Amino acid sequence: MEVTDEALNNERLQAAARFKAFMMKNSTKTNLNLYEHLVRLLTKVMDERPENAVDVIEDMSRELKASILQEKQDTLRDSACSSAALLLAEQQKALFTRAAGDEGDREEDLVESPLPNVAELAFFFEQAGVGLGREEMHRVFLALKQLVDSQCLLRCRFWGKIFGTHSNYLVAEGEFREGEGEEEEGTEQTHEDEEREEEPREDKDETELVEAADPPPKSTYKPPPPVPKEENHTGVNKYTYFVCQEPGMPWVRLPMVSPAQITVARQIRRFFTGRLDAPVVSYPPFPGNEANFLRAQIARISAGTHVSPLGFYQFGEDEGEDDGLRDSYEENPNFEGINVNEMAESLNLWVHHVQHILTQGRCVWVNVTKKSADDVDEDAEDEEREEESDEPEPEVGPPLLTPLSEDSKINDTPPWSTMVSSNLIPQFSIAVLRSNLWPGSYAYASGRKFGNIYIGWGMKYIGEAYTPTIFPPPQNEYPSGPEITEALDPSVEEEQALKAALEEQTAALEETEDLEEDEEEDD
Repeated sequence: MEVTDEALNNERLQAAARFKAFMMKNSTKTNLNLYEHLVRLLTKVMDERPENAVDVIEDMSRELKASILQEKQDTLRDSACSSAALLLAEQQKALFTRAAGDEGDREEDLVESPLPNVAELAFFFEQAGVGLGREEMHRVFLALKQLVDSQCLLRCRFWGKIFGTHSNYLVAEGEFREGEGEEEEGTEQTHEDEEREEEPREDKDETELVEAADPPPKSTYKPPPPVPKEENHTGVNKYTYFVCQEPGMPWVRLPMVSPAQITVARQIRRFFTGRLDAPVVSYPPFPGNEANFLRAQIARISAGTHVSPLGFYQFGEDEGEDDGLRDSYEENPNFEGINVNEMAESLNLWVHHVQHILTQGRCVWVNVTKKSADDVDEDAEDEEREEESDEPEPEVGPPLLTPLSEDSKINDTPPWSTMVSSNLIPQFSIAVLRSNLWPGSYAYASGRKFGNIYIGWGMKYIGEAYTPTIFPPPQNEYPSGPEITEALDPSVEEEQALKAALEEQTAALEETEDLEEDEEEDD
């Protein structure tokens, strides 16, 4: 059987196609195939035309492969990654670096530093099953060091952590040195307030015309006098608080709290968002934003849950001062500690060392109805009325260092729960105290050492379903009376009867006038 040239050519073409398909199979290690690699290699040899191409073709092949892989690696390496975890890691990187000026710190400066021992606090609370984890507590420790280095603080303490729906708050409690850190509250009127006041003046003429035709009644409501805010370093504003969302982020100083903010915070329930400038939409309306609401909740939690062992603090030797009016104490150098089992069994061995917040929203009651001497001189009548009126009774709360056994229950729920950290090794156990009214608040005591911490949502236990405050009924715009009561339209018969009665009355008056004129003429 003879084979033609055409058949041979077809067979050769099919073999070449099969060979090309074999060479175009990609490698299992790299995304390359032999056909494309040979094409690039021969193209490079033809472009460069090296001497002794047979000797260097292996090196050229290796360089070509490396250049192709290197380009892909460069593309992956240069791609930007802006994840939240990476940004947070970049911010926290500064916590683990030491400034150049810190290398020459003296030992005296380290001893006098107000930096708290957060590692020791985490160690004791870890035994009680409370804490944020060792890694996070270590980052909090470094963040507090940044705060102490940037602020002139006399004392500093890790207060705790408050959760939010979007982000959380790490809270630090500090006390400034005397004469430093005073908060200046501006009383200047902003441009927006001026515009708001000028807006009603444009329609002043129209309003005056309406009032002249139908003057509205004057309101007799007098708002209660505002309760003054407690000064810095006293009462609820005794300490200054700083917050940050994550260790490494800048610390933000919270404003001072006012009695009105504490009063409204007791009537509402709201989760934190994690944004200090977020509005607080509630009823009654809260006077401020989330930063003010956070500061009010911190004051309430501190006043209710910050406790210490009995005898650790004592009052100074101030004779003639009532215990109910004391606002300061000092550490007892002779305190030797209390047995752990005794502290876990009796609440009488724990005391409050933060002043109680009164219903007025202050720690020290103030008479807001008492007027100043200038107001009394200007208005003598008001002075007489004030003398006749009864003075309000001053409100007095529990004094400092009051035992926890006197705390009241909520719906038969005890305010505190006590336990021992370990029954297996009692010689190294600690006494742990947990607040049931403020879930997330804990305290520990071991010998001469104790601590307080709060890790929660900033919500108080109320013992029942929360019912929002009901809106008050709307007041009457005008007092009811005959001059403003709308009368019903009379019927046709009533109009005719009234017209006939008026005509009879007119005729009777005319007859009476004629008789009087006749009598005068006769006289």
